[in-house]
Amino acid sequence: MEGVLVRKIKKICVFCGANSGKDVAFVNAAFHLGEVLGKRKIDLVYGGGKLGLMGCVSTAVAQHERQVLGIIPSAFTINNLVGETCGKEIKVATMQERLVMMMELSDAFIALPGGFGTLEELFQMIFWAQLNIHNKPIGVLNINGFFNGLLSFVDHAVKQEFITPRARKILISATTADELVDKLQAFRFEPDPALSKLKWSPSSNQKEKLDLTLRL
Repeated sequence: MEGVLVRKIKKICVFCGANSGKDVAFVNAAFHLGEVLGKRKIDLVYGGGKLGLMGCVSTAVAQHERQVLGIIPSAFTINNLVGETCGKEIKVATMQERLVMMMELSDAFIALPGGFGTLEELFQMIFWAQLNIHNKPIGVLNINGFFNGLLSFVDHAVKQEFITPRARKILISATTADELVDKLQAFRFEPDPALSKLKWSPSSNQKEKLDLTLRL
């Protein structure tokens, strides 16, 4: 990335499935992403536990002696529902509290293949970036075209003028882990002039809870 100002990324939050998926390529990609983060000396923030792709990426990062932080709702720890977290674990009361903490503790976000939970986390981070709540890069690792339909839908929403071209730039995609991390490091946030005037007040716990539950 010669000539490009590189963003310093120390911690990446990874959203992904608690299942392994049908295609073994998803498992291989999750392990490889963990290896790439480890080799680049980037720590991991994730949803905790050891199930599915979440377990794959966290295990790989830990094997490369980087810090792993699992942020997990207390409800998931009852009866060892999701297995033991690979690394340090922080328990929170709600899913919303989990996502807010992930945002605060991470420098960037990557989504691997997953289900509704992964998609909710991904789009929540995109929306918060659109609202200028944070300015951190967000990307999907598009393994074997898994996210092709989602990316096509987002482009369709742009054509139908529900998503602005400026907002579309928030979502990055790549087919390899190295390419995606490079793109995250090169990302330059372009806030919407109107939305950039919004003032968020994290000092007020009550206001933060109200503000961060906004949806499109």
